[in-house]
Parts: sequence; structure tokens; C-alpha cells
Amino acid sequence: MWHELWVALALLLVIEGIFPFLSPTSMRKMMLAVQQMDDRSLRISGLVSMVAGVAMLYLVN
Repeated sequence: MWHELWVALALLLVIEGIFPFLSPTSMRKMMLAVQQMDDRSLRISGLVSMVAGVAMLYLVN
């Protein structure tokens, strides 16, 4: 179980690093846009992301 958790964390870091590596200017613009969002919008986007992740895990397994 711990091995799979570390593999998942490593893959997360790889995926998270792709966008800033390929387009750092766009990444900066996106971060500025996120900074200007209100808390409710950030929470909703986080919830949507979590639900999508759980759905994807369900479909894969």
C-alpha cells in the first residue's frame, strides 16, 4: 500500500510540473487569476476536482 501511495505522489508531482515547464508565462497568468478568485469559487473548483478524481479512480478500478 505504501509503495502505491509513493508512486501516486510521484506521478502527481510529474503532472503538476508539466504545465509550468511547458508554459511558465501562462502559469503565472493563471496563478494571478486564481489569486483574484473569491473563496467560494476556489472551494467549488476544489470540490469539482476531488469529485472528478474519485470518479476517475472508480472507473479505473
